[in-house]
Amino acid sequence: MTAPAPEAVADLLAYLDASPSPWHAVSSTVQRLEGAGFQQRSETAAWDSVPAGFVVRGAAIVAWRQPDHTDAASPYRIVGAHTDSPGLRIKPRPDTGMLGWKQLAVEVYGGALLNSWLDRDLGVAGRVVLTDGSFVDVAVHEGVARVPQLAIHLDREVNDKGLVLDKQQHLNPVWGTGSPADGDFADWLAAQLHVAVDQIAWWDLCLFDVTRAALIGADRSLIASARLDNLASCWAATASLVAAPPTRHTSVMALFDHEEVGSESATGASGPLLSTVLERLVHGRGGDRDAFHRAMAASSCVSADNAHAVHPNYPERHEPGHRPLVNQGPAIKVNANQRYATSAQTAVTFQRACETAGVPWQVFVSRNNMPCGSTIGPITATRLGIPTVDVGVPQLSMHSARELCGAKDPVFLTRALTAYFDS
Repeated sequence: MTAPAPEAVADLLAYLDASPSPWHAVSSTVQRLEGAGFQQRSETAAWDSVPAGFVVRGAAIVAWRQPDHTDAASPYRIVGAHTDSPGLRIKPRPDTGMLGWKQLAVEVYGGALLNSWLDRDLGVAGRVVLTDGSFVDVAVHEGVARVPQLAIHLDREVNDKGLVLDKQQHLNPVWGTGSPADGDFADWLAAQLHVAVDQIAWWDLCLFDVTRAALIGADRSLIASARLDNLASCWAATASLVAAPPTRHTSVMALFDHEEVGSESATGASGPLLSTVLERLVHGRGGDRDAFHRAMAASSCVSADNAHAVHPNYPERHEPGHRPLVNQGPAIKVNANQRYATSAQTAVTFQRACETAGVPWQVFVSRNNMPCGSTIGPITATRLGIPTVDVGVPQLSMHSARELCGAKDPVFLTRALTAYFDS
């Protein structure tokens, strides 16, 4: 087992910092794909045969590497992940506040760990649509807003009885002083984009912690960053697709949006994006609907989404014998009730990929009295009928504004996924 290359870890940190929103995660991915010779294709155009290509839809991207000698019914090796993370989204009419404070009206997105968003310097990132129909990504990497916690002097029981936050009342950040006025935020946003305020038609914007991703620990064995769930998997999937050599099948990467809110959208795993791309690749090889179904029957999928590392302060929250450790390799995630799609067959497929790559692997199973979350794995398996395994980098502080994982594990995952593509 070889140690991760420092340049790989540095590239992951750069990817995390460059991806403060799902749209930026896609842009960061596109940059790496284009650097490796992948060509973008429009969904509305006819496709010719492209050995290495990708399509972008909003904050989702599907990319592929297709060897020249494959036929229309050749199988696919698919790695899926998601670009979105829980957090705070800025509402369409955000200007609010009182008593000398300017505040932003926000909506909680996904299952955010709310207390982790308190007392952090927050930037603004996302996508803005202009009146001419074009759009522009914006990322302000400086403290624009902050959700201040109530002082302990005014909440004497907070340390003994816990903090209770009302999503509507307690999470609107302050972003200035004075009296709020309609258009304040739009005026500020227009200045950031160097456009007239009347050119802004709409936005999809989120707040993010401006603290940069970092190696921490006296031995620098840990990564602390926002959005490790699930950008660590997006980075690993991208790196493995770029590194994977052409084989007898088509290698595919699908990074979806909206996993944290159920995946039911045009850019989520429940939508038709992946199946449409796969079918068009079959047709591009001269295949028909029967060839598509034959290709699906021989295909497989790895759903990569972070796992729960055992917490040293709460070991009783984990199932004995299935407690993933950081820096000990990716975890195969198992749930008999199909919250994960792993079967004995698909577990062995990923296990062999790890062994081929020379990386360790672990197993995660939730306690019977503690329901687990879910992933795109069961959704993809259901939509396409493809055997799927759920795996993930073990981490702490999942869904926090700032999360923690081992520095080795994302690189281990990359090596395993590369071996899977090459299997």
